[in-house]
Amino acid sequence: MEAHPIDLKTVNTRTQNLYEAVIVAARRARQINDDNRLEYNTVANTIVPGPEDEFDERANPELLKIAQEFEKRDKPHQVALQELIDQGIEYRYKEED
Repeated sequence: MEAHPIDLKTVNTRTQNLYEAVIVAARRARQINDDNRLEYNTVANTIVPGPEDEFDERANPELLKIAQEFEKRDKPHQVALQELIDQGIEYRYKEED
């Protein structure tokens, strides 16, 4: 997966405060990462494991294929920043008592 640099000036034009935008994007990236992890675990649990052999340490080829597909996806922080630039992410401040 290639890294795609994002110009912070582009992010700054979409928000009022660059630091808040970075925090919002980071929280969104955590949400995306949690969703990806849940999806991977769900798919991985549906795979029937092969016969167990304590001397055989081969990995399950189906599980490796799924893991490689998930690694090819865009990284969560890149998706979150792109969402912030393209459509904006709605957020609100936590109310203080």
